[in-house]
Amino acid sequence: MSETAAIAFLHALTGLHPGSGTALGVVDLPVQRERHTDWPTIPGSSLKGVFRDASRRRPGGSDPDGSDSDEVQAVFGPSPVQAHEHAGAVAFTDARLMAFPVRSLAGVFALVTCPAVIARLRRDCALVAGRPLPADIVVPEVADDKVLCVDPAKPLLAGDKVILEEFDFEPATGARALADWLARHTAGDDTVRDQVRQRLVIVSDDQFGHFVRHATEVVARIGLDQRTKTVKAGALFYQEFLPPETLFYTLVLAHKSRKQGREMGADAILAALRNAVPAGSVLQIGGDETIGRGLCAVAWA
Repeated sequence: MSETAAIAFLHALTGLHPGSGTALGVVDLPVQRERHTDWPTIPGSSLKGVFRDASRRRPGGSDPDGSDSDEVQAVFGPSPVQAHEHAGAVAFTDARLMAFPVRSLAGVFALVTCPAVIARLRRDCALVAGRPLPADIVVPEVADDKVLCVDPAKPLLAGDKVILEEFDFEPATGARALADWLARHTAGDDTVRDQVRQRLVIVSDDQFGHFVRHATEVVARIGLDQRTKTVKAGALFYQEFLPPETLFYTLVLAHKSRKQGREMGADAILAALRNAVPAGSVLQIGGDETIGRGLCAVAWA
């Protein structure tokens, strides 16, 4: 178990492709998913690499010869050729899906979550320095034809229904406490906070599973022959993206430094990471960096 820990939230600003490699189905390049839930996820190894790269690019993060500074090595570990010397002092869990944007007939889109996600968040928060979710954030029971909204349910109400994709739901109250907590801990500005407070809804686990499987973006990608301007042989493929506004979180677990000559306690390790990647930082995660995919804003809970 770690000596100290924190939660980092990741808010997708552009389409996100945490890829799982090629597949045999209709989608050639799907996103990575948990095996048991089929929910999208981001591997902890990818997050550690992204945070390390951000840490070494800040002033003082690398030495004049281009190697990582002592502090970066203490936090993340040495380079692969020196991996036998010591391990890093920080660990990242695979990013868990917190809320997923879904088209709404009214209000453009909703941020959808479910009881299973809330139960997981409650368990994970208890691991972070023993700070559980507030008592008023409960794990609700939600029927497949119901949706829990922030009261009032506007701007998502279409008449007396909430219509997400092709499904209509009977609205009820019950999402305000969670929406307020998420807005305080995950948002970078007032606009995003208001968006979370107004658009967060809780659907049943089964409905949530349907949305995260079938409401992603699937984009056709092509490569053109420079001479004929026609598609190259084998250069047409379909790639899956998670839409902008998707919200993930990861547990960041810190130990004291294992690097000889660089004594840092667990709190100092975590503070060094948060100083290197402060709240509001924008990181590029996943594939297709050169076409603007994968930009995510960081918030520390």
